[in-house]
Amino acid sequence: MKSSKLIMGCLATLGLMTTGMAFAQDNLNREAIAERLEPVGELCLEGEDCGTAMTAATTGGGSAASGTADGESIYNNVCMACHETGAAGAPVRGDEAGWGERTGKGFETLVSHAIDGFNAMPARGGNPNLSDEEVQAAVAYLVEPVMEVPEAAAEAAPTEEAVAEEAVAEEGATEQASAEAATEGEATSAGNGLDGEALYGSSGCAACHDSGAAGAPVLGDAEAWAPRIEQGKETLYASAINGKGAMPPKGGNMSLADEKVKAIVDYMVSQAE
Repeated sequence: MKSSKLIMGCLATLGLMTTGMAFAQDNLNREAIAERLEPVGELCLEGEDCGTAMTAATTGGGSAASGTADGESIYNNVCMACHETGAAGAPVRGDEAGWGERTGKGFETLVSHAIDGFNAMPARGGNPNLSDEEVQAAVAYLVEPVMEVPEAAAEAAPTEEAVAEEAVAEEGATEQASAEAATEGEATSAGNGLDGEALYGSSGCAACHDSGAAGAPVLGDAEAWAPRIEQGKETLYASAINGKGAMPPKGGNMSLADEKVKAIVDYMVSQAE
């Protein structure tokens, strides 16, 4: 009888231990599932603490966090087509001899030339959508290897007034684009559905094709484009993508996908036909 009671007691204890372990494991599983299902972000209302201090600490105070204009990105997308190749006599980035006389005029003069245009260089590098602050940031990055850039210029962030003006300009551009689309029946390239006109203005192509720099055929010049168009679209695509003569591959903007380059070519051809 005593043996039976002892066996029964051991079985009861073992049962409790098994139940406890299962309960603990179940809790761990629930916690893991809950962690995986947590949202990746939180909705913060104005006036609430949205963890801005932690965000600032983790981002390290970079340009994305502070809202400063990214001069390097703007340079790569707009300016490098000429300033990496020396097209149309543009001083190459980092070439101290080429920049010597120019840097002697001072940083503010260089920024003024970039905003208003100077000689073969069109205003704002051919991209009228750039704000003054963005142009200044691009110039700061461009001349950084050859001159001392004012600290305030290198770190300048767009003011509230500049942001408001840019928003108004963008709204006006959007309304104009909508009006043109309504009257012409289309606003995109017929070839692949991309907006070749917008890409032309933002990619840096306008820097040479609006001014004829380095012998580039000017947009809308039917006579200059005629022999090129006769070669066929595929040849024009290949020349634009791979480069030809003074024109670097993809106009110097290597971030452009081939399809975007083709859309730009379609747009330029359409303006000459």
